[in-house]
Amino acid sequence: MDFDAIRKDMKLLSFETLRNDCDNFFEGVIFQQEIDKLKTQLGNLFGEPVFPSKNRMALNVQKTVDGFGGIMPGQVLYHKASGAESVFAMLWPWKDGQHTTVKIIQQ
Repeated sequence: MDFDAIRKDMKLLSFETLRNDCDNFFEGVIFQQEIDKLKTQLGNLFGEPVFPSKNRMALNVQKTVDGFGGIMPGQVLYHKASGAESVFAMLWPWKDGQHTTVKIIQQ
């Protein structure tokens, strides 16, 4: 999975704040009206979310996510592995209902 291509795709969306944009980590705050576009892009890149999901999350994925603050109801997690490389995308909606923090991490 080409992390540079993912970062480029993310920059096509309207972010309120871009917090981090480096070789293996992207973080920003996106407006609620962009969420459907974001989820479509992430679905095209990652497939279905691993959380929420009917399936149990793999232990190695759970450990990585816990290191970034965990995942709770209302949040969304995407994951894709290719060989030794893994990419995670986490969506953390804010209580104000207008913003969502987006974190995309390559390991």
